[in-house]
Amino acid sequence: MSDVINGAVAALSEKDTSEFDGRAKFVIENEGSIMLDSAGVRAADEEADVTLTSDAETFRAILEGDLDPTSAFMTGKLSVDGDMGMAMQLGAVLN
Repeated sequence: MSDVINGAVAALSEKDTSEFDGRAKFVIENEGSIMLDSAGVRAADEEADVTLTSDAETFRAILEGDLDPTSAFMTGKLSVDGDMGMAMQLGAVLN
C-alpha cells in the first residue's frame, strides 16, 4: 500500500464521519482506493454507493481544507460516479 493511501486513510479517520450513512469509495489515481462506510475508513476497493476520483494532489487539498469538494467537482478535478446525494453528504464530512 502506498504512503499516499496510508496518509489519506489516517486523515479521513480523523474526520467526523458519523453523519455519513452509506458506502463511499475514494479513488486516488495511480495510488489506490479507500473505503468509507459504517465499518470505518480503510484501504480497499469494494462496491460503493458513490465513487469519487481525483489525483493525489487534489485529494490532499480537499482533506486539508484548501479545496472545496464542490469546487473540485465543478472544475473537473474531482469526478463523481453514483449517488449524487451521498456525494453531497461527503462534502460536509470532508470540510
